[in-house]
Amino acid sequence: MIKRRPFPERRTDDNHRVGRRIRVPEVRVIGADAKQIGVIPTHEALAMADALGLELVEVDPRAKPPVCRILDYGKFKYETSKKEKASRKHQSTVLVKEIKLRPKTDTHDFEFKLAHIKRFLGEGNKCKLVVVFRGREIVHPETGEAMLSNMLQALGDLAQIEQRPSLEGKRMVMIIGSRAGIIRPRPAPAAGAAAPPAGAPAPGAVSPGANAPVARPAPAPAASSAASPAPAAAPAVLPGSSRPS
Repeated sequence: MIKRRPFPERRTDDNHRVGRRIRVPEVRVIGADAKQIGVIPTHEALAMADALGLELVEVDPRAKPPVCRILDYGKFKYETSKKEKASRKHQSTVLVKEIKLRPKTDTHDFEFKLAHIKRFLGEGNKCKLVVVFRGREIVHPETGEAMLSNMLQALGDLAQIEQRPSLEGKRMVMIIGSRAGIIRPRPAPAAGAAAPPAGAPAPGAVSPGANAPVARPAPAPAASSAASPAPAAAPAVLPGSSRPS
């Protein structure tokens, strides 16, 4: 006779045990309303979660007894993954870029790889410089050391040595990183951002004539009451009359 389990066993790929995977005799339970229920037998907690249509999830296995919550496991996983993505978004990861060189790298290839190394270091990453020897070139390792020294000298104050040059088979390896205190380049503007039109004032600048005081004509001086009266007009002389003496 096959015995049926009253509660299905939920198998998960994460660190949380759910349902019948919780095999301890008793647990401390937090209800669906986030209130403390207390320490009860595990089978009672499972029955309580099943009656609500939810699941019993172990959230703190190190506690004695372990702490479990009655909740919607799908929603719980979604919120947990959302928080993890948000935390990873603010983390800065340092990458190690590998640049291969030859003991006799020509000038054009040297300058091309030098520009790449400067860009990698400017982004805060590290560079693994590898000088590859071929054939009997390995009997002259000083040529590889000279190549690494020239590269480090060309980088100037931008780089510092993280790992000294070491010979690994037919490869000479040196790791360099960006020097502390170097000003990082500002990120480029977003692709959707519209560029300001030519001749437009910079943000925060006052355009010519904006908010400038308006020039008003000066008021005419008021007539004084004490001013002398205008002179009287001369009497008109009629034709044929004699001009008064």
